[in-house]
Parts: sequence; structure tokens; C-alpha cells
Amino acid sequence: MRARVEWMERHQVVLYLAALAVGAVVGLLVPAVAHPAELAINPALGLLLYATFLGIPFARIGRAMRDWRFLAAVLIVNFVLVPIVVWVLSRIVAHDQVLLVGVLFVLLTPCVDYVIVFTGIAGGAKDRLLAATPLLMIAQMVLLPFYLWLLVGADFVVGIDLAPFAVAFVLLIVLPLIAAGLTQLAARTRPGARVQAAVLGAMVPLMMLTLVAVVASQIAGVGQQVGSLLLTVPVYVLFAVVMILFGTVAGVVARLDVPGRRALVFSGTTRNSLVVLPLVLALPPAFALAPLVVVTQTLVELLVMVVLVRLIPRFIRSDASRSLAGRARLPEPRG
Repeated sequence: MRARVEWMERHQVVLYLAALAVGAVVGLLVPAVAHPAELAINPALGLLLYATFLGIPFARIGRAMRDWRFLAAVLIVNFVLVPIVVWVLSRIVAHDQVLLVGVLFVLLTPCVDYVIVFTGIAGGAKDRLLAATPLLMIAQMVLLPFYLWLLVGADFVVGIDLAPFAVAFVLLIVLPLIAAGLTQLAARTRPGARVQAAVLGAMVPLMMLTLVAVVASQIAGVGQQVGSLLLTVPVYVLFAVVMILFGTVAGVVARLDVPGRRALVFSGTTRNSLVVLPLVLALPPAFALAPLVVVTQTLVELLVMVVLVRLIPRFIRSDASRSLAGRARLPEPRG
């Protein structure tokens, strides 16, 4: 069992790419699977986050909540730098209000769910990012209407219902967190320890299940509207590239440690598409294409995340490791 878990962890990036491919093939060949796959997203994501939270000792979460430097950096990156970047990049689709609304909804809201998983895979401070999730959720609920008012107009903002934000926060963050805490308490007993080990060993399969469900549920709809949605792809790719750079620089300016800088990059780059989707689905019929604009961002982002879990640990390394690497490349002294 342990050998199988270690094998999956070593090959997790390849397995995630395979999951994306399976989801795409199933979704395109069997379009009828879209609805049941969509219903499976939240349960799969909830289980994935439960396993993620289970791997974080709760004492570390308490300490992380006192790390004001990291919390301030996350808030500044997501609610000061990101809106500026989004405004600039959204000019690409500003001529089409439906595309613009979809892009703004998804890019203005930082992720609070699977970003924690990807951050942990890349060696980032997932405990500190978890501690930041209540602040991120509250801030985006308060600021999203303001940013939409600023960039779209007051008439549009009136009809937005923010209730799905609160529901998603309870189902995807609060309940899995409570379940993880109870499991950690039970792990003091032998049966509880076995449950904990089994759940932690299922992290990679749970991530694969989530990726398959997301892609299979949405790929057919995206394929049918691909011509209209293509213009959003460069917006999402450019956003990821810019925020990787900005997040890296912001981490250095804030003097964060290596895990904190990695977490900051993932937080600034990853968006809240799965939570925002119900909000966009509730928009008037004239915005029927907007949900697919959000889903397109999800598909682009998943590919970016799979790359980042390999790239970021190499790009953001400790000063000590860089120093050792530099000395290793120095020529031997002569004479």
C-alpha cells in the first residue's frame, strides 16, 4: 500500500495530465455524462479538501493565522494588484459585454479550494493559505460587486446574488475542516490512525477524480462554443504569466520565506471558478455564454497548475540551495 502511494506521489503530474485527458475524451464522446459529472464536482472537491486539511496539523493553522505579513501580502496581491492586471487584460474582450462579464467574475475572485492542494504539492505554505481562506472569501464577497460596478456598471450589479459564495464556503471549507479536525482527534486511536492514513494515501486519486469530473462536465459545452470563447484564452494565459511574475516579486518585497513565496504565487494565479460558476449561472438569459467563459478559465488554469507544481519549486528555491548551486558551478582554483 505504502509503495503504491509513493509511486503515485512521484508520478502525480503525469497522472493529473492523464486525468485531464480522460475527462476530455469522456466528455466529448459521451456528452450525456456532463450533468452527472457536474453534480459530482462539489462532493469530489469536498473530499479532496478534507484530505488536504487532514494533512495539516491544526496547531500550524493557529500559528499561520498570526502571520500578518503573509496575510497582508495575499490580500494586496489579490485585491490590489490583480484588479489592475484584470482591467488591463480585459480590454481584449471589452467590446463584448458577455465575454467581459465572464472574465471579470472569474479573474477577480481568488481561489480558496484546490489552490491549497496545488500549493502543498509544490512545497508551499498550505497551512498559511488555509488560514487566509476566510479573509479571501469575505473580501471577494464584499469587493466583487464594487469591481463589477466600476468595470461594467451599476445596473448590472443590482441583480447579483452572493448567496452561493456563502454556501460554497460552508460546504467546501467549513465542513471538510471540521471533519479533518475530528479525524485528527480520532487518529490517537489505532482505528482512527488507519482511517487517517487511508485518506491521506488517497490524495492523488481524489485530485484525479476532481479533474476528471470538472473537465468531463464542461468540455462538450466549451467545444460547441469554441469559436466565441477563443478570445478569452489569451486573456487567461497572460493573466497566469503576469501573476506568476508579480507574485514572485511581491513575495520577495514582503520578505516571505520560500514556502510563503510559493503560496503567494499560487494564490495570485489561481481563481475561484468552481465557486463563482453558480453566480454566473444565475445571470439573465442574455449572459448565457458567460458560464462557459468561466469554465474555459478552469480548463486553462488546470493545465497551468499542473505545470506550476513542477516549475515553482525550481523557480522559487531557498537562498541556501541557490548558494550551494552557485558554488558548485565555480571552477576549481588553479595552482
